[in-house]
Amino acid sequence: MIPDFIPLLGYLDDLILVPLGIALALKMVPKSVFNECRGKAQETLSQDKPRNWGAAVVIIALWLFLIALVVVAVAQIIRG
Repeated sequence: MIPDFIPLLGYLDDLILVPLGIALALKMVPKSVFNECRGKAQETLSQDKPRNWGAAVVIIALWLFLIALVVVAVAQIIRG
């Protein structure tokens, strides 16, 4: 309700409204639906998680490339 750029008050309303909204949403969900979803979540968590090593390699390579670019740029700035 209050813009976040207003010091302290902007975040204070978020601190109050977000938990109230979550509590209201939880009260609006029927118990049977909530229990069914909780059971599905527990079942999913107990299973092995899928792994995509190819995507992990691409993301790590991208981060290493970006770090190398930053190091090169800083080195050029230092050399003048």
